[in-house]
Amino acid sequence: MTTVFSIEVAYALPHVQVLKKIDVPVGCTVKQAIILSGIMDQFPEIDLTKNKLGIFSRLTQPDILLQPHDRIEIYRPLIIDPKDARRMRAKKTLPARPQSNNQTDGHLTGNQLSK
Repeated sequence: MTTVFSIEVAYALPHVQVLKKIDVPVGCTVKQAIILSGIMDQFPEIDLTKNKLGIFSRLTQPDILLQPHDRIEIYRPLIIDPKDARRMRAKKTLPARPQSNNQTDGHLTGNQLSK
């Protein structure tokens, strides 16, 4: 029976991405593997009480036991809500609608049709 197996620990900043492959013992938790990887020494801003964690894009908890070939992902906090960011981008890219002098609801009346 294998007593150790390989996993990966991933962390990404806007301009730096790190993927560390390490061997961990059977029974190792997500938190233990992150500590063993040394990634927190490289990126001291990582706080396991604040940063969300995932395994293959699925949220997980620090005390979950790892399986062979798992990829632990350490997520950074969001700077802005994704919905708000999309709304702001949409406002910037939408062309301004021309304003009409007509104060109707967009339907033409009989007088306007004859013009």
